[in-house]
Amino acid sequence: MADSAPAKVRLDRWLWAARFFRTRAQAKHAIEGGKVHLAGGGRPKVSKEIGVGELLEIRRGWDTEVVEVTGLSEQRGNASAAAALYRETPESIEARQAERARRQMQNAGLRMPQRRPGKRDRRELAKLKHGEDP
Repeated sequence: MADSAPAKVRLDRWLWAARFFRTRAQAKHAIEGGKVHLAGGGRPKVSKEIGVGELLEIRRGWDTEVVEVTGLSEQRGNASAAAALYRETPESIEARQAERARRQMQNAGLRMPQRRPGKRDRRELAKLKHGEDP
C-alpha cells in the first residue's frame, strides 16, 4: 500500500516536483555544481533525502532563494501544487528584491554615490540638465 505523502524524498526529485528546475537532470547538475546548499552550509548529494522543515539555499541565475520545505512530493504537479511544497523566508525575499533593485539601477547606468554632492557636483549636474550655467 503506497503512502500519498512520503516521509522523505530525494533532493533532485523534490527540486523537480517543486518546479525549481525543468528536468531532474537540471536539478542534478545544479546540486553537483554547488547551486543548492542545506541550511547548515553543507553541499548535499543528489540522493540526499530531505524532509519537511528543512531549509535549502537555491541559486538560479542571479537570484538566491532560501526556502523551507513545507511539503513532499515525488510527482511534478501544476504550479499551485508545486508552490505548496515550499515557503520562501522573508529575509530571502527582501534580499532578492534589494539585489534586483541594485541590478536595475546599475543596468540603467546609475550608481549610488559614495558621498553627497558638493557645490561643484551640483553645478555639473545643472550643466547636464540645462546645457549651460543656470
